[in-house]
Amino acid sequence: MEPYVISCCSTADLTEEHFLQRDIRYICFHFYLDGKQYDDDLGKSIPFADFYKAMQDGAQTKTSQVNVDEFIDYFTPFLEQGQDILHVCLSSGISGVYNSANAARDELMERYPDRKIYVVDSLGASSGYGLLMDQLADLRDAGMGIDELAAWAEAHKLEVHHWFFSTDLTFYIKGGRISKASGFVGTILGICPLLNMSDTGKLIPRSKIRSKKRVIQEIVKRMEENADGGLDYSGKCYISNSACYDDARAVADLIEARFPKLSGRVEINHVGTTIGSHTGPGTVALFFWGKKRDS
Repeated sequence: MEPYVISCCSTADLTEEHFLQRDIRYICFHFYLDGKQYDDDLGKSIPFADFYKAMQDGAQTKTSQVNVDEFIDYFTPFLEQGQDILHVCLSSGISGVYNSANAARDELMERYPDRKIYVVDSLGASSGYGLLMDQLADLRDAGMGIDELAAWAEAHKLEVHHWFFSTDLTFYIKGGRISKASGFVGTILGICPLLNMSDTGKLIPRSKIRSKKRVIQEIVKRMEENADGGLDYSGKCYISNSACYDDARAVADLIEARFPKLSGRVEINHVGTTIGSHTGPGTVALFFWGKKRDS
């Protein structure tokens, strides 16, 4: 039995195989599709292609975070087995799940005073949050203890960069992140907004770029400017996509050509059903290690 558990939410948007291989535990968010509730279980309940097709066809979506009781039920078996827990949450800038996990921790610490439960706000999302979890698994496997690992996560989480663009503004308009007027003009002109995640874990629009070809070039340029070591970047790189694999592959191809010291090939994942309920199809997100994020 491992001395402690590292854990996250399904919104880290890695594959189940990845989680299993790295021995990273996860708890599922929930989403609703036309009023029916499903677990955000990495595409098992509903294949990602079917989910995004339903959205394109007009299905209504909403999401539900993990609540306090669910966290208590999830954490308790580990504690009963004598294991400590490091759980990393989806960014508090876009979800209240961090508060739920902390409330569960406080209640459980009264029941299990000899155990340790650390809850970390990732200030990240999707496979960027997953990139952080993968590094934590590396450090755990190298022998780092839970106290030091929790401190490392807090100290370095803002070094994971998150850059996003979308070629379909429909769901940004629907969710109120873009006005109808701006969305109409943007669609006509082929505008692709480029966003990133701030130091408070919120998505911030940075540029409005005309044409998919140009925004693909621009997102790779942002990696050149911000990656640890610039073009000598030797870390891992993850991409998430919502039903637009060809666009994600185009970004990955440019990165693999421009960053010859990259650690392995770019890993392309799906934007899961929780994040995807808000972005809709057409979003590509790029994640890498770099200088500390600011506002």
